[in-house]
Amino acid sequence: MKKKRVLPEDSGRMHALKYKICVSGAAETGFCADGSHEKAEQIGREIAKRGMVLVTGATTGMPYWSAKGAKMEGGIVIGLSPAASKLAHVKAYRLPTDYHDLIIYTGFNYAGRNLILTRSADAIITICGRIGTLNEFTIGFEDQKPMGVLEGTGGIADKLKEIVEGSHRGRGKIVYSNDPADLVDKVIKLIEAEEEKNNKVSL
Repeated sequence: MKKKRVLPEDSGRMHALKYKICVSGAAETGFCADGSHEKAEQIGREIAKRGMVLVTGATTGMPYWSAKGAKMEGGIVIGLSPAASKLAHVKAYRLPTDYHDLIIYTGFNYAGRNLILTRSADAIITICGRIGTLNEFTIGFEDQKPMGVLEGTGGIADKLKEIVEGSHRGRGKIVYSNDPADLVDKVIKLIEAEEEKNNKVSL
């Protein structure tokens, strides 16, 4: 019997794109709240359990711990590095390569990398954080991305609700929780709502 040929447009119907969730957070974590490392790892696990792809800045700290959690759960992790090559990533920036399936070397330093990182994701989750994390958050806010904030982890994450309220730019598409599983579920609901709205527009 002759096999039916699968056309490109048919194959697209059989395979749905995975959602990509960026974890943004402190690379240096000495000031973060107790237990925040474990919560970051749990965020990675929860993303992987739900069949999502984790995207990080290919760095240390909270993104690294979330990458570890995702890989321990058999998930997919993509890193976007500020460096232009693997050599620069490891030697000049002193960043890790483990717990990632692939790393894209942007060559745009941290500020440029942050823009590509946040725009590559369907949503952003903030854990602890310093000024670079705030930069990623504000990019996501301006781009009207679905975003989640893991409260109780210290740093910028515990100040974001006040910052948003005092900025007089609306509430944004932001959800808050101090529980990793609950936060990931809330973020996925935001992504699905955006997808539904976009699908209606494209019809």
